[in-house]
Amino acid sequence: MFELDVEREFSSAHNLKGYNGNCSEKHGHNWGVQVFVRSNSLDEIGIAVDFKALKRELDAILLELDHKDLNTIPPFDKINPTSENIAKTIFERLASKLNDGRIKVHKVRISENKTSGASYFED
Repeated sequence: MFELDVEREFSSAHNLKGYNGNCSEKHGHNWGVQVFVRSNSLDEIGIAVDFKALKRELDAILLELDHKDLNTIPPFDKINPTSENIAKTIFERLASKLNDGRIKVHKVRISENKTSGASYFED
């Protein structure tokens, strides 16, 4: 089994509906995103997945989130834009683009800062 990962960042604002504390107020983060992709095999030149392709697909998703108020864009206009929900949303969108039987998105980790984050993965 091979596992590759890439890291990216985006900046956005959000507030947590129903939260009892400061995070119920609008605030921003420079979010860290780490994506892990797995493959059982390599292609004919010894690559599991091209880092450029992985970054391109992830960057397209993050472009829709960057410098936005997350509470105003789907799906976060209906669900709380928590780190957990952001990780799951990115996972699902990226998996729909990349998973092909040989390549599978394994995990997405979202960090609000250097000491706090949430991951989403499926068994």
